[in-house]
Formats: sequence, structure tokens, C-alpha cells
Amino acid sequence: MRRILIILLSIAAIAFVILQFFQPEKNSNTDTTNLIFKHEQIPADVETIITNACLDCHSNNTKSVWYDRISPVSWMINKHVTEGKKELNFSEWATLDDYDKIGALEDIRQEVEQAKMPLKSYVMMHPEAKLSEEQKKSLLAWIDKKSEELLKASEE
Repeated sequence: MRRILIILLSIAAIAFVILQFFQPEKNSNTDTTNLIFKHEQIPADVETIITNACLDCHSNNTKSVWYDRISPVSWMINKHVTEGKKELNFSEWATLDDYDKIGALEDIRQEVEQAKMPLKSYVMMHPEAKLSEEQKKSLLAWIDKKSEELLKASEE
């Protein structure tokens, strides 16, 4: 029985090592041409909120940490980032038309109000991403102001 356990543990260890050779492509792009911060006037506190709570999954430049390099965790993180960018990519903000921006802002509002974003699993590993009530109010106030500006601009 002990010998079987040793064999199974050895197989598991070898499999784990082999998995490390299969890493997803990292989400790292230094092009900030279309990044939201380059095209919108955002208060410093809101910029900090977006940076801490949103950009890792919703931009082309995810900051990697040590556990991002361990399979299968790296696959799960890559899946979250890929899905996040598909929903909203702040690195492509300038390529959106005003109506798409308004829609994106409304989506952000709903996700924050319903406490769906940032993901609880992300906040556990990144405590700076946890939004206080004050931060939520600041973010939502900026969303309201920006949405109104975009709506007026699109009507002109």
C-alpha cells in the first residue's frame, strides 16, 4: 500500500512539473495609445480605483505576480483576463464610439452596484482592489458625469 502511494505521488509530481511547460500567453502590452487615462479627464481618486480594481483584467497590461506562473492557476487567471477584456478593455477605450462608451459605463455601474466587480477571488489576492463605499460613490459619480457629457456630445 505504501509503495502504491509513493508511485502515485511520484506520478502526480511529474505531471505537475510537466504542466509548468504549458503556460498561456501573458497579457502584457506597453502600447497605451488608446488607454482611457490618455483620453478622458478622470479625477485622481477614480483613476486609482480603476487602476487597482479593474486594469489587471480589463486592459492589455496585466501585472503578473508569482502565482500567475504556476499551472493550472495560470490557465484560470488567463481565462479571467481574456473574458474581462472581451467585456471591457480600457486599453481600447479611445476606439469606442460615444454610445459604446455610455454602454460600458452603464455596465460598470451595474457591476459595482451589484458587488459583482471586482471579483471576490481577485480581491482576496489583491486587497487594494476592495472598494469602500466612498470609492464606489466616487466612481459612480464620475460615471454619471461622464455618461452625461458623452450623451450631450453625441446629440450635437
